[in-house]
Amino acid sequence: MFISKRKLIVLMLVAGMLLVSSIAVLAQDKIVWKSSGHGPATDPSQVYHDKLCEAITLASGGRLEVKAFVGGSVAPATQELNAVSEGVLDMCYTCPMYNLDKWPAAGLISARPGGLPGEALRTWFNYGGGAELMNKMMEGFNTITFPGALSPLPEEVFLHSKKEIKTVEDIKGLKIRAAGDGGEVLNMMGAAVVFLPGGELYEAMQRGTIDAFEYSTMASNWDMHFNEIAKYVILSPTRSPSDPQCFFVNEDSWNKLPDDLKRLVQDLIDKWTQAQHEYLVYESILALDKFVEYGCNVYKLPQEVEEALTNTAKKYYTEKAAKEDQIYRDTLESMDAYWEAYSSK
Repeated sequence: MFISKRKLIVLMLVAGMLLVSSIAVLAQDKIVWKSSGHGPATDPSQVYHDKLCEAITLASGGRLEVKAFVGGSVAPATQELNAVSEGVLDMCYTCPMYNLDKWPAAGLISARPGGLPGEALRTWFNYGGGAELMNKMMEGFNTITFPGALSPLPEEVFLHSKKEIKTVEDIKGLKIRAAGDGGEVLNMMGAAVVFLPGGELYEAMQRGTIDAFEYSTMASNWDMHFNEIAKYVILSPTRSPSDPQCFFVNEDSWNKLPDDLKRLVQDLIDKWTQAQHEYLVYESILALDKFVEYGCNVYKLPQEVEEALTNTAKKYYTEKAAKEDQIYRDTLESMDAYWEAYSSK
């Protein structure tokens, strides 16, 4: 069919206008989020945070681009959740216990001495009301979480130390980096506890600012090169049966997402938090041999110290529950009831 030159020009102009209009609509529909982990780039939690951000961007076809930032690059390290509430970040991946200054009950959900081990913690969070309790805890703070957002991670190393710990007396006066309720319990046992972000531990041990520290799993700690700064690697699940991190989202940013992107974000977070847990379970087995091969003295915490820590933790939670608000008691009772049912199956 013959088309005049004039009609062809008109058609090309119309097509061009439609293309420009389509591009403008796409640009307008595109959503950009900023998300931060809490650790240095080598920390597996940061690595999996970055993988998740990339996966959301790809799976959404670019409709939701999530820009990943390393811990401390947008907000002070371990304070990322404040930035989420203020809208500086749209999402973050951090340990609940870093927010004890806002919610005392956060310590129950994060590396709790004598608390729920990994699988039990994730199932309680996803199906036993844990996510709902955390959202209730955060009421008035412009932040939410949801089932699937918590990666339980395997048990932490009890301590990396320059000094051998064989008795309860060895804890007393030891300068230990610790966080959350575990730090409070070690304080009660006579340790001199301080808190430092994970990225500062290597240098602090080199300088002698601290004698020992807890941080994370065997795999995470190997990747952080802690074998180079601490001769003793002391193993016990008692202080931290799991080492959970959790994704938190700015509530306003979440409410602006269309429903299909909300579903995509939740599904992918669920996938990658579970993937990180499985990865660290596997890699922690390999890491134990690596610490031994390097020359570190790897041993289990003596029973005397383990029992003392367990008894001190029970005393700590009994006293704290009597002083705290209802959400603290509700969370403690919910976790303890779930553990009783879980451990008796």
